[in-house]
Amino acid sequence: MKKWGISIYNDKASLAENKAYIDRASQYGFSRIFSCLLSIDVTKKEQVIDELHQVNDYARQKGMEVILDVNPRVFQDLGIGYKDLSFFKQTGADGIRLDIGFTGAEEALMTFNPEGLLIEINMSIDTHAIDTIIDYMPNTNRLIGCHNFYPHRYTGLTEPFFLKTSQAFKQYGLRTAAFISSNEATFGPWAIMEGLPTLELLRTLPIDVQAKYMILQNGLIDDVIISNCFASEAELRQVGQLRKEYVDFAVDLAADIPATERAIVLEELHVRRGDINDYVIRSTQPRVKYKGHRFNAFNTPDIKRGDVIIETSEYGHYAGELQIALQDMKNSGKSNVVARVREAELFLLDRLRPWQKFGFVVNSNNG
Repeated sequence: MKKWGISIYNDKASLAENKAYIDRASQYGFSRIFSCLLSIDVTKKEQVIDELHQVNDYARQKGMEVILDVNPRVFQDLGIGYKDLSFFKQTGADGIRLDIGFTGAEEALMTFNPEGLLIEINMSIDTHAIDTIIDYMPNTNRLIGCHNFYPHRYTGLTEPFFLKTSQAFKQYGLRTAAFISSNEATFGPWAIMEGLPTLELLRTLPIDVQAKYMILQNGLIDDVIISNCFASEAELRQVGQLRKEYVDFAVDLAADIPATERAIVLEELHVRRGDINDYVIRSTQPRVKYKGHRFNAFNTPDIKRGDVIIETSEYGHYAGELQIALQDMKNSGKSNVVARVREAELFLLDRLRPWQKFGFVVNSNNG
């Protein structure tokens, strides 16, 4: 994963409010902005340029990249054509997102714009549009993709569709983006706002859990953008402090966990074995590193889905192996339950791929 992002809606908040939000977000490592032209009065061309430029210039001073969301109606209302994108450059933007595209030839030509603007394509469609654009030989250095967001409950993308359409873009090595949703925000670009995620699966989840889902898509989704305004400072902090390279599952540690077991949980980079099974996620390197250490039984209840296990020395050469339970199981009495994954993150366990890396942090969240 490359960037965390926020969204700015110039017609819904004051310049001062937007600047303050940019300040907070940049403080926590956010570095791109989604800005929407679809919901504002673009017939007031000079006013739009002035208002956008003030916000965009300020964002770029903070090291943020700004992409403007547009469609053919915006082009028409502004009286501009796809061969001249200078208007968008005047706003201080770094690129434009085509919510609705053209025929493929136009998008390809737009990637050669002399202003150097990025051309972002809507990824939430399954019409081979990106294949057609690629057929017209675009400048792929300026071609990127971004999913939609969905303000109405039960209208977000299904996970299989999300993965399929994301892979359609990633096969060409293009930079990609998707949206997660603040639970503290009060508005988006439209009147309806029941959360604003790309995936329906994520709509009501804590924002850091939504972000962890996207991190698990490493190699498929590059940038993750908070779609609604204004995410709270606590939410910005929660997302900004996440490791982008792999997921750290939040866990509650067992009482009286020994120092070695605690170090295995919290200080090691874990790797899911490639020969996966339906019962446990296995991380075997700890048993190599701690070979010869005596792992005594101290907490051996029956195992529940989400329990983190470290095998005792009673299991011979398995001693020190860390596992995460994928389902409830009978404990032989030889397996220590050393921690438990936060309830809201249990669904992420099913999405950890073979050989994917992961870690753990102490749970400081509610839910």
